[in-house]
Amino acid sequence: MNPVAIFRHAAFEGPGYLAGFLDARKIPWQLIAIDAGEAVPTDVSGYSGLVFMGGPMSVNDDLPWIAEELNLIREAVASNVPVLGHCLGAQLMSKALGGEVSKNPVKEIGWGEVAVADGEAARRWFGKVKRFDAFHWHGETFTLPPGAVHLLSGEYCRNQGYAIGSHLALQCHIEMTGEMVDDWSDAGEAEIKASLSSPAVQSAKIMRQQASLKLPQLNHVAEQLYTQWISGLRG
Repeated sequence: MNPVAIFRHAAFEGPGYLAGFLDARKIPWQLIAIDAGEAVPTDVSGYSGLVFMGGPMSVNDDLPWIAEELNLIREAVASNVPVLGHCLGAQLMSKALGGEVSKNPVKEIGWGEVAVADGEAARRWFGKVKRFDAFHWHGETFTLPPGAVHLLSGEYCRNQGYAIGSHLALQCHIEMTGEMVDDWSDAGEAEIKASLSSPAVQSAKIMRQQASLKLPQLNHVAEQLYTQWISGLRG
């Protein structure tokens, strides 16, 4: 099987739980570290799927690799190569496929409940899961591109997830591990302090305290979603 390409846009926003999930199933994967200057592949022919992780930048920023990733996403969808987006990755998918990315009414940082839509597509992706506490870190949101099915919503951000066939986009973070919660809390200390007036922003102390309680369920949701996503991987 060709490897799954995982695009990292910030050194501390790696694949997290997804890496162990793929390793346990002996699914090969290749990290493409955009943050370290690695080039965006020119085509999707060498990959069984594409995964786009988060990052502090906006998809509307004038960065050369953004246009290249948008083109790669369009090619993957046209070629039926499954695409999976986390946060910035989901916003890249939305923009590539005809949606828009703009400022969310409030910034979300920390743990927050999301609700699964009621529909056949949602049940296929989420199984029996109806709601769960996801991890959030974003100030922007996306609109659903043409053909997308809405899957997930939250109190402070309606569009938390959608699917187009075998392609899955998630505004929230399901890939979190305890180490990542700690690392992000440290790296984002200044942003957290500057944003505490938002009703959807938690302190680093609360995020860390809640991690041990929230992560087991989040890992369960990640297993469910990743299992469905890999079922579409190209050989």
